[in-house]
Amino acid sequence: MHLVTWCSLLVFWFCLAHEGASGLCFQYHHQAELKHYLHWVSKTYPHITHLYSIGQSREGRELWVLVIGQYPKEHQVGIPEARYIGNMHGNEPVGRELLLHLIDLLVSQYGKMKTITSLVNNTRIHILPSMNPDGFEMSVPGACSGVDGRYNKNGVDLNRNFPDLFSINQVTREPETLAVMRWTDMETFILSANLHGGAVVAAYPYDNNMSGKSRYTNSPDDDVFRYLASIYSINHRRMFKGNLCKMSFPGGVVNGASWYTLIGSLQDYGYIWTHCYELTIEVSCCKYPSAERLQFYWAENKKALIQFITHVHLGVKGRVLDDKQNPIANTSVLVTGRDDVMPYKTNQLGEYYKILMPGSYTFRVESPGYVPLMVNIHVKDTSHMYTATIHDFTLHRQIS
Repeated sequence: MHLVTWCSLLVFWFCLAHEGASGLCFQYHHQAELKHYLHWVSKTYPHITHLYSIGQSREGRELWVLVIGQYPKEHQVGIPEARYIGNMHGNEPVGRELLLHLIDLLVSQYGKMKTITSLVNNTRIHILPSMNPDGFEMSVPGACSGVDGRYNKNGVDLNRNFPDLFSINQVTREPETLAVMRWTDMETFILSANLHGGAVVAAYPYDNNMSGKSRYTNSPDDDVFRYLASIYSINHRRMFKGNLCKMSFPGGVVNGASWYTLIGSLQDYGYIWTHCYELTIEVSCCKYPSAERLQFYWAENKKALIQFITHVHLGVKGRVLDDKQNPIANTSVLVTGRDDVMPYKTNQLGEYYKILMPGSYTFRVESPGYVPLMVNIHVKDTSHMYTATIHDFTLHRQIS
């Protein structure tokens, strides 16, 4: 093993021996330390965690994901899936460390803090600390700007590598991108954020438009996205001011395409193709600040990370069942006035989840062989109770 790696691991084990519950220092954790820490958490808290890999990077490093929840190993009906992704750009590693400290907070305070316990009991939270471990290893510590380490080992910007609605993104999908796409297909993710550096702002879809020019480009759920972005911003210690990093973002939020357009972003892909409400959170003016600043960034983002993920419980959820109470998979669940590019479909358990602002909505539920259903639902904000409004639909078979 390389001498630097041995030294880093010695620091890790020193922390483990002297900091009590977690042993997580405010330092940058390279791949070996990240792996050791996640395995340690998984072994120490087996009842609420599950560790797995979604694939490997271009250089063969594992893309580790830690799940935290009351039922960490498999999905349960009625419990929404949420996720955080860090270090998509290798030279923006603050998010990588914030997510490790979020893991530490969730597992160490479970059963101690009421809010943390309720969140973990009612949510299945997936955390991918580093989507681009190869880029991180090539990055230059202390570099506040530049592109060294931004791309993966193949020189590709992973946040330009996903399918795009507005432009034909004819690029070869990188292994990291394909891993995230497969992962997204495997789970019913409802809410997600990927963490970046170089600014301090919460950005939301769309990132692109038909013209390719920078202008506000709203999605069918623009009201929801503006609210979710504001939840992160107002719970961040400074983001809401909107005037950090010599930039101006009113309220600390911005529509992606109004800032600048980009083709093949993760947040547009997640929202359009999988109906996951995805945001891009920029957490530091300096892309790769010194390790001494990490505790400061954790203090700034700690509350926002918790409050944002709690809002996976905003809106309405339920199941589509037949008259014998059997689930109906692949059923279209549409909300009038919100024309999804890809129709929302129930999962194999007949479940649907829609993040919506409080109010009254008309739902249209359709499945081949069944009589279509139109229902008005009044949605309340019950996110503070860690559950969305619950409404099940019953469909009756069509009579020939």
